[in-house]
Amino acid sequence: MSCIITVDGPSGAGKGTLCRLLAKATGYALLDSGALYRLTALAALQRGLDITDEESVAEVASNLDVAFMTSQTGVEVMLEGKNVSLDIRQESAGMAASKVAALPLVRAALLARQRAFASTEGLVADGRDMGTVVFPHAAVKLFLTASAQVRAERRLLQLQASGEMPDFDKILAAIITRDKQDSERASSPLVAAPDAILLDSTVLSIEQVFDVALHAVKKYTSL
Repeated sequence: MSCIITVDGPSGAGKGTLCRLLAKATGYALLDSGALYRLTALAALQRGLDITDEESVAEVASNLDVAFMTSQTGVEVMLEGKNVSLDIRQESAGMAASKVAALPLVRAALLARQRAFASTEGLVADGRDMGTVVFPHAAVKLFLTASAQVRAERRLLQLQASGEMPDFDKILAAIITRDKQDSERASSPLVAAPDAILLDSTVLSIEQVFDVALHAVKKYTSL
């Protein structure tokens, strides 16, 4: 049976980096479920759809032409043959994804696609409802969080490093708004599974978070 590790938590907590490190350390496959929602939102917007039109967006989700391709710099996300790795990481894409993720029909459309990523050698799943809905029987469930202030500061540095001059207050406001959307949505809200191991990266480096996470993985699996 496939060994599954789930990592849930709010945007900017460091889930993506932690999952990549865990996947590398374990040799497991990697699922970035957030990318699927961002891709759905991006594809819907490219088609000129209203992203609150549940049936239309669910149809897009059901027929996404998506591929994840590994490279020396990380994972490249392809939509209909085009590299959209940078496009889906824009703040606007994140906010649109949060709205799309609140639509039950969209979540249902993507649920089977996410579960199909489970492989015989194992899977590290990054998202917001991986341990509660998608893989409720996962061997190890982690919930990674950090204060909104710290997450906004991290995002500011990322954007500045890419040559942008963002407004910190707008970044912080967007994070707070998205947290509210994710935690209060009726369908699969952002919440830690009862048996999840809670990790707070507010005052921890990614190396320290990884050490704690890998210790937990080794404790509860055969690694």
